[in-house]
Amino acid sequence: MARMRQRLEPGMTENELWALLHETNIRLGGEWIETRLLASGERTNPWFQECGDRIIRPGDLVAFDTDLIGPFGYCADISRTYFCGPGKPSSEQRRLYGLALDQVHHDIDSLMKPGMNLREASELAWPIPDVFVKNRYSCVAHGVGMCDEWPRIAHRQDCPRAAYDGELAPGMTVCVESYIGLDGGREGVKLEQQVLITERGCRLLSTFPFEDTLA
Repeated sequence: MARMRQRLEPGMTENELWALLHETNIRLGGEWIETRLLASGERTNPWFQECGDRIIRPGDLVAFDTDLIGPFGYCADISRTYFCGPGKPSSEQRRLYGLALDQVHHDIDSLMKPGMNLREASELAWPIPDVFVKNRYSCVAHGVGMCDEWPRIAHRQDCPRAAYDGELAPGMTVCVESYIGLDGGREGVKLEQQVLITERGCRLLSTFPFEDTLA
């Protein structure tokens, strides 16, 4: 991720930027990457578009989700959104980013604790503003181990259909998700943090910094 941030510049393709993550993972002994979820500019909205030959332009947001099995066989499932300079982010880009940060931080602080009931967590999760509900991510949070796995915390809008019984327990590793993008909007922001549930709460595993120019 650091290599991607350092090398990001206008004129490179999405595939060229993604290849840095793939190459580094393999060189360090990682195993495989489940998806190619990296998009830039208008391809960041809606989410779940894989990288291609689009040329990244100045002023674009570039969002990605690692979804990889890394060194030692562990899943590293982390998302970040970068700003491609030169120049400064627009007020709308900063607004989207700030809301995504609010969602991730709220759900880590409020939900990621031992004994948290999964259905209750859906009700206590950050309330997504109505204008962003349609493009919400597929869940509030999900477990990871050797790949994406149980438990899964559904959005309140998807309950009871998608809700699960159960609770968070020490030793679980959980990814907390956010995607903020207007239906029909130009861009969106994807963020994701990976945490370990402990006896006293949770411990952050994904320490790569957020984007200073957007935060």
